[in-house]
Amino acid sequence: MSTGSGKLTHGVFESVIRHQCGYPRPEVMAGAAFGVDVAVVDTGAGMAMALTSDPLSLIPSLGLPESAWLSVHLLANDMATTGFAPMYGQFVLNLPATFSKSDFDIYWQHVHQYCSGIGVAITGGHTGFIEGHAATIAGGGTFITVAPREKIRLSTSAQPGDVVLVTKSCAISSAAILAMSFPETVKNRAGIEVYQKACAAFYDTSSLPEALMAGTNDYVTAMHDVTEGGVLGAIYELTVASGNGVVVYNEKLPIAPVQSAVCGVFDLDARYCVGAGAMVIACKKEGVDMLISELADNNIACAAVGLLCEKEKGRILMENETAAELPYYGVDPYWAAFFKAFHAGLS
Repeated sequence: MSTGSGKLTHGVFESVIRHQCGYPRPEVMAGAAFGVDVAVVDTGAGMAMALTSDPLSLIPSLGLPESAWLSVHLLANDMATTGFAPMYGQFVLNLPATFSKSDFDIYWQHVHQYCSGIGVAITGGHTGFIEGHAATIAGGGTFITVAPREKIRLSTSAQPGDVVLVTKSCAISSAAILAMSFPETVKNRAGIEVYQKACAAFYDTSSLPEALMAGTNDYVTAMHDVTEGGVLGAIYELTVASGNGVVVYNEKLPIAPVQSAVCGVFDLDARYCVGAGAMVIACKKEGVDMLISELADNNIACAAVGLLCEKEKGRILMENETAAELPYYGVDPYWAAFFKAFHAGLS
């Protein structure tokens, strides 16, 4: 049976990976789990090591500096959910055999630059060139940080009664990459201004700034990075990880006009599209106004979109005053839209 494109589904993860994770070392506080962005290992003396891994991007239609940005910051976004910045990085690069030394030099200079900018020391990895390799995935990376054990946040820690917050907008990365990959199509169908703003939002795909602010807020219980499945997928994953239910109010979901317009060009629902740059935050009610105000002071939009509840109450999406089960799709629609446009020769 095919597992399809994109991340492994919840069902396959549970049946294949969850109970086959090697030797059960007691110092592993948090290992592989659905909806959890990092693993945590107790290192003693009140400290712990957090680790996260992700694919590395090499997307010619975006450019080498932009691909390097995604490679670094999508990893950093996962680590940011702990409330701490990454400290160390390992990179495994599997590059096309046709990738020139000059292009590799440009790509790696930017990986170095972006890691330096957020305080990450590159400690090693592996680099190779693969004949016939033509994917937009160039290998994988791992970021590591060491922090006080009791201060590391996990998506498992969200609790009933917490308010669900979402920063920025749905579909930031989807809209940016589609606009940059198919500029003439977006200009013709959505206008030059939408195209320019969507491209400019590419560098909003880092959620590290808001996560570090949230990490200093004692009322924040958990965070989860928005990737495949979009904002609603991330909220669903947070509830699975923490064992909660949720009520999400559709009209409160932040969908900026630019992202909405670009998604409309490709017949996409922004709520379910890859949304790197947005962060889902679970926060006690008494801390919500303070956090939203602090983020606003730093030009980061944040909206309260729902409320966590007991698992038995279910996962509910309220839309037009009608309650329905919050859906979860195993395949992000962005991928099909991207490759449909690519194979159709859209420019």
